[in-house]
Amino acid sequence: MAKAPAAAPAAEEGGEVEAKPKKPIVKIILGVVGVIVMLVGTVFGTLFFSGYFNPKPPVDPDAAEAADGHAGQGKKDGKDGKSAKPAKLAKKSPESTRFEYNYMQIEKDFLVNIMNSKKVMSISLAVMTHYDERVFANVKKHDFALRSAILDILRQVPESEVNKPEFRVELSRKIRDAMNTLLEKYEDFGGIEEVLYTNFVIQ
Repeated sequence: MAKAPAAAPAAEEGGEVEAKPKKPIVKIILGVVGVIVMLVGTVFGTLFFSGYFNPKPPVDPDAAEAADGHAGQGKKDGKDGKSAKPAKLAKKSPESTRFEYNYMQIEKDFLVNIMNSKKVMSISLAVMTHYDERVFANVKKHDFALRSAILDILRQVPESEVNKPEFRVELSRKIRDAMNTLLEKYEDFGGIEEVLYTNFVIQ
């Protein structure tokens, strides 16, 4: 009877199987990070040395306007090449002086009878303006016309209006508007901003 072939010797119990070597994961990650850092440093260095981070000079709006719309015009319209705006032609009128108050006393008083009454009203007036002396020169120039207009207003004051609290304020506004209307008619400019009482008597 033939003998069965002998079985291959079994691996020894407790024997260690040779493990495959593990990949160096940490070294790969460090290598990738290093490459990224080098690329970023290269880009940053290129931008820095090319002047990308230098502050840009301020843009002159006049120069930009000249480059957009006036290129090639040169010194045709002015020393700096900009077109001079046409000035409006108007009759000379007093220039405004901010925060400066100018006053003028009207020389003669106004004396009138109150309408439908035996009472008499006597007032002295002064005018105020923020403009220059030409307003006062015009007031003196047209003294007769202005006095006539003021007297017409005063003659129309009824006795029933005299005792009202706002009477004097409203009367000064009417006189101011009448004076400015006449000055605008004759001089194209009024300029009287307030009419003030320096004396006001009703008796």
